[in-house]
Amino acid sequence: MADNFILKQADGSSASFDAYRGKVILVVNTASKCGFTPQYEGLEELYQEYKDKGLEILAFPCNQFGAQEPGDAEQIKNFCTLNYDVSFPLMQKIEVNGDNADPFWEHLKSKQAGLLGSRKIKWNFTKFLIDKQGNVVARHGPQVKPLTLKKDIEALLAP
Repeated sequence: MADNFILKQADGSSASFDAYRGKVILVVNTASKCGFTPQYEGLEELYQEYKDKGLEILAFPCNQFGAQEPGDAEQIKNFCTLNYDVSFPLMQKIEVNGDNADPFWEHLKSKQAGLLGSRKIKWNFTKFLIDKQGNVVARHGPQVKPLTLKKDIEALLAP
């Protein structure tokens, strides 16, 4: 990835995207009150299985779709921890579309268009896979369950 994006974490601290170089990254926009919210379970299962092999999962809460992520950072973290035992990084709540869209998400959308070439994120739990070199290699819609990405993740983790 050419740009070194600064990612804001849920606790307010910042992390450079460069800190994740050399890892396979699954980026997801999330929401606590969505029909796809149970995907947190699959995301955590992937994280537990592959984190020691070089997988990182970055969850970006977003309230743009049906106002399904109304909470603040602490409420979101508590929900994810209590209900799904999430241990992967939760970022600050962002917008993924529109004038205030996060620059990192604008980059992701520019590298991997959605259905029919659309760049717009259509709903919560859209997923982007990034390889060890920082290339955005795949985009998956909300209906794609996290565990179905195992083969893709394993291929990207292979030496």
